[in-house]
Amino acid sequence: MPFEDEKIAAVLNEWEEQQRNHNILNGPVEAEGREYTFALRSFFNNRLHMYVPESFQLMSKSMQKAKYPYEDRPAVILTNGRCEVDLTFQHVDQPLQDDWIPELVDGMKQMIRNIQPTNVFYEQKIEQVNGKRIGYFDFKSPALDQPAYRLMFYLELDGETIIGGFSCPYKSYAEWRPLILQMLQTIYTTTPEGGASQ
Repeated sequence: MPFEDEKIAAVLNEWEEQQRNHNILNGPVEAEGREYTFALRSFFNNRLHMYVPESFQLMSKSMQKAKYPYEDRPAVILTNGRCEVDLTFQHVDQPLQDDWIPELVDGMKQMIRNIQPTNVFYEQKIEQVNGKRIGYFDFKSPALDQPAYRLMFYLELDGETIIGGFSCPYKSYAEWRPLILQMLQTIYTTTPEGGASQ
């Protein structure tokens, strides 16, 4: 009976979904039909650390200029093979303390809203991660070809500001959003001497 076949298929699909790994620290996870293995990467002279997909590579200079045409583009732009999913970091020479993170996040969100009023904002949160305060907000952003999902995050490093960003096509956000939120939970910083900073 077709109805019984559909029920069996639904149960099998649910079982397969339950068997899939969703934890980036427990082996490969799937997004957009591809498997991604996450590994610890270090940035800014080994001071900032985060688990990111192993296959993400530094974006080529020519692609950076095309995709981020402004001069003050992020210092670090990692991307997937199709240059559709990006993770960025920018070290800004502006003083920052953990206590100022909520105010910074509010201000940056308002600035982005003023620049592009058609953005649709979702969650805004301040979290304590490995002794650091990390603030973030995410939103849907219109674009020429297709809308994008973006998440901006902020933290202190050596008394200055780190601005992080994540973007992917909006059609893929349901798969990528849980992964970038897990990635944020893996961030930690170290002092010049190599110890964990608090």
